[in-house]
Amino acid sequence: MSLPVIFRNPEELIRWRKSLAVDKSVGFVPTMGALHAGHESLLITSSKENDFTVLSIFVNPTQFNNPDDLEKYPSTWEKDLSLAEKNAVDVIFYPEYKLMYPDDYKFKVTENDFSLKLCGAHRPGHFDGVLSVVMKLLNIVSPDRAYFGEKDYQQMTLIQKMKEAFFLPFEIKAVATMREQDGLAMSSRNVRLTAAQREQAPLLYKIMTTSKTASEASEKLQKAGFKVDYIEDHDGRRFAAAFLGDVRLIDNVKI
Repeated sequence: MSLPVIFRNPEELIRWRKSLAVDKSVGFVPTMGALHAGHESLLITSSKENDFTVLSIFVNPTQFNNPDDLEKYPSTWEKDLSLAEKNAVDVIFYPEYKLMYPDDYKFKVTENDFSLKLCGAHRPGHFDGVLSVVMKLLNIVSPDRAYFGEKDYQQMTLIQKMKEAFFLPFEIKAVATMREQDGLAMSSRNVRLTAAQREQAPLLYKIMTTSKTASEASEKLQKAGFKVDYIEDHDGRRFAAAFLGDVRLIDNVKI
């Protein structure tokens, strides 16, 4: 199995993409690294559905409203590289900030409805950063299909709406949330949980799925020691964000 080609410069990746035969399809999985089995499910799906798979690893500073959260975001490059190789990734895009933001973030993509609710209401500017970097990445990679996990359902919905609003010629594909055996949604941030917090964390999913109302779930989570950001029901889904210590966990389920 060959190692993935690693590009640091957007222009290199653009040239590679243009060099492919027109009948060859490209799948794209954008990440911030610290890869886990949830990311692996995206890569597996892409490999099955496309001739080539591109993985991006870029910890995007513009989507962090809390500098401490950015500073603490886990970095596991060697592990990520191994997982990419195992899953037949063809290209890893691993850019620097100055090459992704030559304008130093003077231009941005803003959505002024759904992005202001749920996570957006508690993390000002977060989705501006997400949508801006995803727009850049999609334009650089020019994939046929881009894959996003349903754990970040609000993010995935906004990206789909951005694609429609700007007539982007890429297919956005959703992949189901991957969970640990105890129900906890897989996340790169889970590695920051203490042993005690890791035992407590699955209660988020359990309480979300067993409570009759969002307010009941919120009360139960607070009693269980979570600091609740929000629990709300929208369009047949229950969305939640809650802290254990300084680790913010998010999840969503159908109701």
